[in-house]
Amino acid sequence: MLKENLYEPFSTAHLILNDCPKQAHKHNFFELVFVLNGTGKQCINNSRFNYHAEHMFLITPEDCHELIIEETSELFFLRFNDIYLKNSGLQTENIRRLEYILQNANHQPGCILKNTRDKKIVRSLISNIIEEQSEKDLYNKELVQQLVNTLIIIVARNIAKYLPEQANAGTEEKALDILQYVQSNIYYPEKLRADTISHHFSISEAYLGRYFKKHVDETLQQYIANYKTKMIEHRLQFSDKRLNEIANEFGFTDESHFNKFFRKQRGNSPKAFRKSLQAPIM
Repeated sequence: MLKENLYEPFSTAHLILNDCPKQAHKHNFFELVFVLNGTGKQCINNSRFNYHAEHMFLITPEDCHELIIEETSELFFLRFNDIYLKNSGLQTENIRRLEYILQNANHQPGCILKNTRDKKIVRSLISNIIEEQSEKDLYNKELVQQLVNTLIIIVARNIAKYLPEQANAGTEEKALDILQYVQSNIYYPEKLRADTISHHFSISEAYLGRYFKKHVDETLQQYIANYKTKMIEHRLQFSDKRLNEIANEFGFTDESHFNKFFRKQRGNSPKAFRKSLQAPIM
């Protein structure tokens, strides 16, 4: 699969496309895509979502992404990496929190702008970025960077609205690291064993359990089960994958084990859950 690299702190592109020139691909950077006009579908990690004007998507490093354009689309792309976040002039104490928010948006479906007012602000910011880059006026570079910073902060504010409630501003850095580790390895059960996690973070298994419960207000195994269930629900709702394919994706030994796990968490089978989503609203 094609994997793209970014050779500068950030870059932007304003394109009008009738079809996407790239097939499914991955990045080693963040990419924001804002739809100015047009309709189609965006595919992220095997899930598809319809897009239209004023939708914005965030593709995080290692996400598999593809656009399917149905109606001529005017799109704005902003690409940036961790190095840019650290050297962009943002306040040092906010950078780690910002990185955590952006990294943990990678499994969320659909438009990331949850605030209607922010959609108007984002459109205005992007229009100004496009205009500034075409005019090349005095202090152009500095102004564009400030506009980009503002755009990233607004995006982070919207993403923060649907992050796990456990990850609040007061959560210790190591607890955030453990949360991020779990979310990054949710497809690999062998990496989510308590002994593996404790070894990874060089802390005892007994202390790991107490520490996690204290700072996250949930046991480690509860958090893993709840997060995995949430991701499975997204697959059932937003993808056309068969149940055995989803079971395999999340590392279950077989479909029976998958069904048993989901039924324990939600009280019904994955098949019944998916069927309930397709039932007509009376």
